[in-house]
Amino acid sequence: MRPQSMKIFDELRNLNVLTVQNAKLEGRKVVGCYCTYSPQEIILAAGAHPVTLCGTRQEPIAAAERDLPRNLCPLIKSSYGFAVSKKCPYFEAADVLVAETTCDGKKKMYELMSKIKPMHVMNLPQNQNGKQTLAAWTKEMEIFKDWLAEKFAVEISEEDLRSAIKLMNREREVMRRLHATTKVKPSPVTGVDLLVSVWTKSFNINKEDGIKLVEDLTAEIEELAAQGSSPFTSETPRILLTGCPVGFGSEKVVRLLEESGASVVAFENCSGYKALDRLVDEDENKDVMVALAEKYLSIPCSCMSPNEGRLELINKMAKEYQVDAVVDLTWQACHTYNVEAFVIRDYVQNELNLPYMHLETDYSESDVEQLRVRVQAFLELVQGE
Repeated sequence: MRPQSMKIFDELRNLNVLTVQNAKLEGRKVVGCYCTYSPQEIILAAGAHPVTLCGTRQEPIAAAERDLPRNLCPLIKSSYGFAVSKKCPYFEAADVLVAETTCDGKKKMYELMSKIKPMHVMNLPQNQNGKQTLAAWTKEMEIFKDWLAEKFAVEISEEDLRSAIKLMNREREVMRRLHATTKVKPSPVTGVDLLVSVWTKSFNINKEDGIKLVEDLTAEIEELAAQGSSPFTSETPRILLTGCPVGFGSEKVVRLLEESGASVVAFENCSGYKALDRLVDEDENKDVMVALAEKYLSIPCSCMSPNEGRLELINKMAKEYQVDAVVDLTWQACHTYNVEAFVIRDYVQNELNLPYMHLETDYSESDVEQLRVRVQAFLELVQGE
């Protein structure tokens, strides 16, 4: 039985567009974000609305390839394609953009995108260790705060920042609770529905409304779990999906897994749980910018070297979500995740003693049947163990 609240999320994509357009008509500022490293608290403290712009659809890629190489990550091409084609209402509504130096492909694409709209690029450290690294990222937080304050002609006070931190921590906590609904065996909700709800929520610019929507959906799913209602059985293989971010339009691997008889119960990626694992420290005695820097720097993306945090998170989620196997998804030309797949395979197979499969693909449907064959063979192996 599908949660009735999912109908609201299905309709929310169109409602979100109207909401952001109305915000613009009312003179409110919108900041477009491309990564989970973008500090939304600073945007909120500036009186603006953060909105996710990371591209997850195939359609705008053709427009992007007029400027970008074809053998580039589809996420980068999709993001840029939406910008140059002017077909993304959220990009059109954004007054400014905030980006980050997570990978070389993104950095060079941002040079082109910055000619379209004002953009601030945060220089993300490439490791998470040491006082100097934290100090450098804290400084980047301060530089972004000052840049945003100047752009919007506002003062960003410590009080505003602490208020925004509490709001964002509340949002993270309700999102954690939503993800936790699939810890029940069997899961009361499909991985596709969980993905759609999380992805759609990211475009909701009214934080309080978004929190309420997620709370209502979570309560309904928990009720379904209490009733023993599930689209799966207790024997359905439970999958943890790790690797590159996934969104609506690039969910084909999630659909293939569930069409082939699996239940995707955990999303370790940055479009899923990765950015929720740690809250911002709300201690009033702690420097607010350091607190923000510590939280965001802790996100275990493959751009970090080394990246032990990802192994720790996979270990934690594999146990909590009672998974039977791990699927590692890499978008073509995403070199950091592709190289790190070797480390993840070794860890999953030898430390967690779980079946592991690495899939490399793009946003197109051209390889769906090839992927289906691999997925079905893998699930046969999982079920045979």
